[in-house]
Amino acid sequence: MLSLDQNFLVIIFPLFFLIFFLFIFGVMRFVNMRNQKKNFIKKIQQEGYDEYEGAYEDDSEILLSQSGSKNPLTYFFSFLGQIFIGQRAGNSGVVGKRFLRGGLRQKNIETAFWGAKIFFPFLFLGGFIILRMTVYKAVSTPYTAAIIVLGSLLAFYLPDIWLKQITDKRKERLLKALPDALDLLVICVEAGMGLDSALKRVGDELNLSYPDLSGELYLLNLEMRAGKQRRDALKNFAMRTGLAEIKSLVTLLIQTDKFGTSVATALKVFSDSFRTQRFQRAEEKAAKLPVSILIPLILFIFPALFVVILGPAAINIYQHLLK
Repeated sequence: MLSLDQNFLVIIFPLFFLIFFLFIFGVMRFVNMRNQKKNFIKKIQQEGYDEYEGAYEDDSEILLSQSGSKNPLTYFFSFLGQIFIGQRAGNSGVVGKRFLRGGLRQKNIETAFWGAKIFFPFLFLGGFIILRMTVYKAVSTPYTAAIIVLGSLLAFYLPDIWLKQITDKRKERLLKALPDALDLLVICVEAGMGLDSALKRVGDELNLSYPDLSGELYLLNLEMRAGKQRRDALKNFAMRTGLAEIKSLVTLLIQTDKFGTSVATALKVFSDSFRTQRFQRAEEKAAKLPVSILIPLILFIFPALFVVILGPAAINIYQHLLK
């Protein structure tokens, strides 16, 4: 009869063989794809497409983020995603919107995302197996199986948690930048500038203080300069941000352009209403503050106060009882 440790080793050795085989296969696939990419680039250059090099030199700062990441870790995850998922990793529109709202515009970011979701469970599994064989030998087989399953699930959803965090932080930065952008937009429109020129000027002015919103406005102007209708470009702008406030602003601009009303008056009214909503949100947070500090107050402050106030009395009572 085999013991539990022997049974565990019987399961582990085939798993290590599978991981080693996948690693060798991945290296071979990586070398093959890299050679194919080099040959494809040489073929394009020989056919004369390199004459367009530098056509977008003025827009290089934005277009570099779309040309693919040079980060080795992202490239490694992208390679894993191409091996295990293939072309399906880059065809999901829902995931693409999530990455756009997180400010990630690299071409290979979706495949890197799926590669990370595949890599982290294997990383956790390998690390836990090493610890199980060296340090935690006394852990029973049922607990080992439960830890492997739960840890692998957590590692699988770890990229989703990271993506949600950076998306929420970016939305906060965009929401913080929106009042100043509205004020600048109202000033530019009232000064006689067109809406397209005003959006470009606001994006340039916010480049240092609010780079996220400045980048989105820059992409908006690039789409309009490329020939896309203003309505479609504004809808894409709202889709990339994912904020209800920007969606309302885009709806306002589309309706104003459709019915021919005054853009300056509409923007001024929207700016005033948005600032009123901002004050209301601040008042709401201030009203929730007493409830928010109740739990830290009970857990950390009240026990210390009880020890300081009732401690000397308890010591005196104890000394009198001993007498």
